[in-house]
Amino acid sequence: MSEHELASLWRGVLADLRQPDLVWQLLVLAGCLLLAKLGERLVRARHVAAGRAWELGHGGLKRIAFPLLALVLVLLARPVAQQWVHVSLLSLALPLLSSLAVIRVVFYVLRVSFIGATWLGQFERIFAGLVWGIVALHITGLLPEAIEVLESVKFSAGKQKLTLWNVLQGVVAVLATLLVALWLSSMIEARLNAAAGLDNNLRAVFVRLSKALLILLAVLIGLPMVGIDLTTLSVFGGALGVGLGFGLQKIASNYVSGFIILLDDSIRIGNVIAVGNDRGEVTRITTRYTVLKNLDGVEALVPNELLVGSVVQNQSYSSPRVRIALPVQVGYESDLERAMAIMVAAARAQPRVLADPEPAVLLREFADSGINLELGFWVEDQEKGVGGLRSDINLAIWREFKQAGIAIPFPQREIRILGGAQQ
Repeated sequence: MSEHELASLWRGVLADLRQPDLVWQLLVLAGCLLLAKLGERLVRARHVAAGRAWELGHGGLKRIAFPLLALVLVLLARPVAQQWVHVSLLSLALPLLSSLAVIRVVFYVLRVSFIGATWLGQFERIFAGLVWGIVALHITGLLPEAIEVLESVKFSAGKQKLTLWNVLQGVVAVLATLLVALWLSSMIEARLNAAAGLDNNLRAVFVRLSKALLILLAVLIGLPMVGIDLTTLSVFGGALGVGLGFGLQKIASNYVSGFIILLDDSIRIGNVIAVGNDRGEVTRITTRYTVLKNLDGVEALVPNELLVGSVVQNQSYSSPRVRIALPVQVGYESDLERAMAIMVAAARAQPRVLADPEPAVLLREFADSGINLELGFWVEDQEKGVGGLRSDINLAIWREFKQAGIAIPFPQREIRILGGAQQ
């Protein structure tokens, strides 16, 4: 629809404001919208067959059902109503409903591409408001005047003269190319995740590098599309370099350290590590920090720089097997062989304890209150925690010790009085 036709429709709507025809047009339009809303509810309530293609098709249909049904109903109602009343308002509703349908289709594709992106909902509302605002300015004939006002605001960036209209065009172009770049990066990430033979760390590196390169290309392509010279970015690039050199040292260091961790394969997702006072399973490695989830479910965010520059105990670096030591003290009058056999049997009875290497008991020390023994056993699923396993083995040892008459000593002192009391 040309600008002249839209302007003519707008003049017709203004003329209908003084006529009863406008009331009838509003009633017809409201009826079309109501029927479209009912049709949308029927589409949403309909169950579809299982399958990715069916689910995607039904999801897209639910998104465009309302504007598409409303558009069809208005197209059908307009020639009928035209026999009795003017239809300027109905004709004007067509481009608005068409733009709404296009917006919903575009953002449905984005939602499918960026699963879990919570920012898309807010961005869709903002984008729809901007599009409808531009359409309203175009219909009323005020769009050229608005562009002239934006072009009148001028400023310099380096050697290039820019206007506010150029900046807005650049923002829109960069946003559009960024969305395409993010969509491509999500497709690449899906392909990499489907590659079964690819190492997890290399997969993460490739995903991040591809995303960074695509975002850079999006900016480099988007700005020249609206006539903005890329050399003007050198001014901002210099300021950014100074900021990185002074204020963003830690962030840059953590970013580089994150790539070092992923590339040298020293820490993997699923490893159980200990650094400083933090110990847990590595659940995520980002560009700035690594997430450690301890046995209590609490997650610690450890800066990548700390993992690269300090001693890290990776308890599952070369093998998931780890030895657990369980100290037990028995009295001097106890049968040591019997006590050791009970401890080994208590460990073997646990399904998580490995049979090879087999559990063993060591005599560690003849202490003040008793004899210190140490039960050693191996597990290969320490990420599940060992607190419950220790408790089960200790409880089994305690029960068997009671039945066998083996005493577990406690600190005590013996006082002897020699020669009797003297005045």
